[in-house]
Amino acid sequence: MKGSSGQPVAKQDGSLFGDLSFVITAAHELKAPLSLVRQLALSLETVPADSSERERMVQQIILTAERALRLTTDLSRSSRLEDGLFELEPLNPQQLCEEVAHELTPLYAAKRREIRVRPHRRPLLIVANRELLRRIILNFADNALNYTDTGAAVELRAAAAENGQLVRIGVRDYGPAVPNDIWQRLQKHLGTDTQALHSRPQSSGLGLYVAGQFAQAMQGRIGATRHRDGATFYVDMNASTQLRLL
Repeated sequence: MKGSSGQPVAKQDGSLFGDLSFVITAAHELKAPLSLVRQLALSLETVPADSSERERMVQQIILTAERALRLTTDLSRSSRLEDGLFELEPLNPQQLCEEVAHELTPLYAAKRREIRVRPHRRPLLIVANRELLRRIILNFADNALNYTDTGAAVELRAAAAENGQLVRIGVRDYGPAVPNDIWQRLQKHLGTDTQALHSRPQSSGLGLYVAGQFAQAMQGRIGATRHRDGATFYVDMNASTQLRLL
């Protein structure tokens, strides 16, 4: 893969699918939504066509299927990181956040949630691969959808960090608090291994692991900040020198 200067970006060591535990985690992560889709589809046969319950079940099938499809897409891209060429180019992270929020708005509405982007006055420009970064933001926002309380709004934000050397793109959720011991373990292994968050039973950590691989491929890194009422998962990307020259 190539960096913004046209030089190859270093390949990652090892194979994503070389660890049996990873394969088991991926299979478990996919089994749950597929089983739910099957169960809901079978139940539709007994629900009247004009009932509100049927409409709700159809929306849940769509929501669950979308999540499974995003995961399979991420896993497919992850397996090709070593061999693929991922061009890095100047991108506007604020615009990308707005595109992701627009894409996920119907899914959030189906669960009576809201997703929005915090405005940023100053222009921001980063060096990244558009599709890989988009998948990271989608991943964080998808997780936030599952753990944010009904009526609360998930917030996407891009802001300068490290004196303008980096841009931090974060997704703030309002889910259950993570106990201190689990949080410390998460911080130690974030993006480098799969691990479940026991206060968030639907999480296997697979999505964060894949996001970490994508960030590493773009010379970035993921991280997390704990709040009393949720967490912010973020990715730090290098700011583009093009903006500094303007």
